[in-house]
Amino acid sequence: MSAPNAFFSETILLLGGAVVAAPIFKKLGLGTVLGYLAAGVVIGPVFHGITDGEQILGVAELGVVFLLFIIGLELKPSRLWQMRRDIFGLGTAQVLLTGLALTALAYVSGVLEWRGSIVAGFGLALSSTAFAMQILEGTGELNTKYGQRSFSVLLLQDLAIVPLLALITVLGGGGSEGGDQPFLDFGIAIGAVVAMIVMGRYLLTPLFQVIARTGAREAMIAAALFVVMGSATLMQFAGLSMAMGAFLSGIMLAESSYRHELEADIEPFRGVLLAIFFIAVGLSLELEVLVDNALFIVAAVPVIMAVKAAVIYGLCRATGSQHNDAIRIAFLLPQGGEFGFVLFTAAATAGLMPSSTASLLVAIVTLTMALTPIGSALSRRLLKGDEHEELDEDFVGAGADVLMVGFSRFGQIAAQILLAGGRDVTVIDFSADRIRQASSFGFRIYFGDGTRKDVLRSAGIDKAKIVVVCTQKREITDKVVELVQADYPHAKLFVRSYDRIHSIALRNQNVDYELRETLESGLLFGRRTLEALGVGEAEAYEIGEDIRRRDEERLVLQVSEGLQAGRDMLFSHPVRPEPLVKPKRSMEMDEDPLAGPADVTADA
Repeated sequence: MSAPNAFFSETILLLGGAVVAAPIFKKLGLGTVLGYLAAGVVIGPVFHGITDGEQILGVAELGVVFLLFIIGLELKPSRLWQMRRDIFGLGTAQVLLTGLALTALAYVSGVLEWRGSIVAGFGLALSSTAFAMQILEGTGELNTKYGQRSFSVLLLQDLAIVPLLALITVLGGGGSEGGDQPFLDFGIAIGAVVAMIVMGRYLLTPLFQVIARTGAREAMIAAALFVVMGSATLMQFAGLSMAMGAFLSGIMLAESSYRHELEADIEPFRGVLLAIFFIAVGLSLELEVLVDNALFIVAAVPVIMAVKAAVIYGLCRATGSQHNDAIRIAFLLPQGGEFGFVLFTAAATAGLMPSSTASLLVAIVTLTMALTPIGSALSRRLLKGDEHEELDEDFVGAGADVLMVGFSRFGQIAAQILLAGGRDVTVIDFSADRIRQASSFGFRIYFGDGTRKDVLRSAGIDKAKIVVVCTQKREITDKVVELVQADYPHAKLFVRSYDRIHSIALRNQNVDYELRETLESGLLFGRRTLEALGVGEAEAYEIGEDIRRRDEERLVLQVSEGLQAGRDMLFSHPVRPEPLVKPKRSMEMDEDPLAGPADVTADA
């Protein structure tokens, strides 16, 4: 078979495996990642359809590169600065403590001597960015508090690859010939990062402006691919990971007006290449190594994952995470990572471990990856149901004429009217599920508790002309109203009321406008029902307006006189209108009692 034919046949196998495996595993509730791994195992080690799994893995790593670029587009530099404590605090502590614990285990087991144990321990301490981020994206939890902390740890691990590779040089004896080599490598890496920041600030946006003026969409796509792959290559030359370069370029373009178009251009490539990456991991699994060392692997895999999970859980709890978030992070990051492959191969080349041991460690890392989706799903059993899920309170870009507290069904409809009228609306909500659901439809909603003064201030209440309160619980609504009236009297209050009694209470609090959620929908529903019974549209409309007027008059009376006021304005029986012409003979009335004047109450 000629080379081009081999290339196309392998491509068809990879794409076919993705098409078949992903829907099946998704339907079974196991996730697409595990499906891609299984497809790779079947195509490669089982049926030997593809034998050069490592070569495919090298190309498919572009999927991880594109993934980090898209994540960078969603993170503005100011937001990244807010995450600095988790990145350099929690992330550094995780790498150090987990690495030391696994180093001790490797040395005690007798598999490696102390230098090899250090490389094995710190290599296994790194987690898989591709696996963890794919799981977070699949569940829509990347922007949750635990998702952001997980990402911070992964980001530090990507940075840690530079000193760890330098450590291999030192342990392997390379440091004796040139003791300043590790420092030189570190300096080159820092210089590359600075160069990326400068180019991103002064070159990238003008580049896309020039291309956009030409109107050539294919040139824009090519430019997006060029920026991602070029920045990744620059970082690789500097000794950093390709993913780190793509991530930095994404951050530099996060505030660009071309951000959304770039994301749309890169997304298809990211999805396909990331799927092929997971399949390639399955392809590279060496079944012979698994069989020859079955007992050791069966014992090592759960121990490694348990140690990592325990350390991560403890660190997360010590740094302020709630139990549920700490459990989620611990079960999301217990696997080995793709950078472990690089470290173990480099260690074998440097003579720090036999190549057979390096292959064994690669197999262990691959198995921990395969078990991660299952472990992440099982972690739900350890969650406590009484904790409210929280997201990071990120109010970058908040501040509009209208501040909406609560994105309930009522609020969603009201927001549509405001947006259609050309008005910006800042929306805050305290439901993580509602925020994730709204985000899937393109809404930008901020997570926050509207009953907290600091949250309202961060959301831009000082700039707001109107505060729209659309929360679902009366007690929450009352707290927000009291807070706004006490501390921000300049803002008008438009409030959704829970029921009629709540409307009366809100009017007594002198809010600027209140409305029961069911009033307008009930009036429209009644009008449409009358029309279906044969009443003319105009007459049904007038009847509806009469009911609206009566309802308002009753509310005014009830505010001043109490709930029982205005009872005589209610209709409790069908209204039969007076005839226009008075009957000439009462006898006619007696013949047909239904034709006579009805017992019309004062409500008519």
